[in-house]
Amino acid sequence: MQTPLTNIIKSRLAILEPSLLEIEDDSAAHAGHKGNGGGGHFSVKIVSSHFLQKSQIIRHRLIYQTLADLMPQQIHALSILAIAPNEPH
Repeated sequence: MQTPLTNIIKSRLAILEPSLLEIEDDSAAHAGHKGNGGGGHFSVKIVSSHFLQKSQIIRHRLIYQTLADLMPQQIHALSILAIAPNEPH
């Protein structure tokens, strides 16, 4: 089920022109965990040609820059699997 925030994340990540984008809201599994000021927990799997010949650090930076204003108030934790199209997925 898509939530308004997963739709926002999907819309923001569209700038990376993904051929595959999966977003899971894992917030329910982390409800009440220490240090969480109310933001959600999300897992993102994204395949994009923008990741070709880029390290995982650069790929993650691209994603974090795209979502920066949502952190940490709306997104508390983000698990990222960023893949180039020529890599197994």
